[in-house]
Amino acid sequence: MTKRIRKAVLPVAGLGTRFLPATKAIPKEMLTIVDRPVVQHVVDEARAAGIEHFIFVTGRNKAVIEDHFDMAYELDDTLAKRNKTRELEALKHDLPAAGATSFTRQQAPLGLGHAVWCAREIVGDEPFALLLPDMLHYSAGKGCLAEMIEAYDQHGGNHIAVAPVPDDQTHQYGIVGVEDARAKVSKITGMVEKPPKGTAPSNLHITGRYILQPTIFNLLANQEKGAGGEIQLTDSMIALSHQEPFFAVRFDGEIYDTGSKIGFLTANVAYALDRGDLGPQLRAEIEKLLDR
Repeated sequence: MTKRIRKAVLPVAGLGTRFLPATKAIPKEMLTIVDRPVVQHVVDEARAAGIEHFIFVTGRNKAVIEDHFDMAYELDDTLAKRNKTRELEALKHDLPAAGATSFTRQQAPLGLGHAVWCAREIVGDEPFALLLPDMLHYSAGKGCLAEMIEAYDQHGGNHIAVAPVPDDQTHQYGIVGVEDARAKVSKITGMVEKPPKGTAPSNLHITGRYILQPTIFNLLANQEKGAGGEIQLTDSMIALSHQEPFFAVRFDGEIYDTGSKIGFLTANVAYALDRGDLGPQLRAEIEKLLDR
């Protein structure tokens, strides 16, 4: 029987240089999509999928993320005294259970693979989910990670969320080759990071959601630096794929790269338009802007 996916790793140590000067003092993960920080949206997705323990790999100047997932006694007391019941209940709803969050430091910016390796002692000897907080996966139905855990429960092994991109853009992404590119879940036959134009094994790119077996940690411990002088997760996944099966889980919702300015702005508009309390008014305001 496969071990249940209980833990999720969220690498949040990045500097957010694409958003300077906004991220000089505020972590990029705490920038808001409407009224919720980016990282809260990702935690919501993981919680809805049944994740019980959230492991944040942080860096310098990221303490506010830890504060966000903790109680704020003064704020709670003020809201209670002012009878702000709805706001108080919303904060309590988002608060993880006691002991359900862990924080560990990535002391140097050595890449995603190194960030994942930094979580090894907290993850322990069990499979885990990995969610990149920059990438928001939006679906009106079941969330991306929930779909992946369903696939994992059926197939075991390792799983990577994928989505199609135009063929002329495959050189910008990590790409997987699969047995059946049209299937919801398909065995991965190959992986390549940013293949030269015209050489990609498919148009399915890796979207920032993974389920990995703990054996990845042994490979990451000895992984040589790759592209950009960093320890690349993809390099270790390729090595692991020679030992264990990998499956691609196709995500059919919308994906927003909030690490880019356009992706961040688009996500704000999309999420706001989908809300009943904001959507109609925002749509009217957008129409006014477009009519200028």
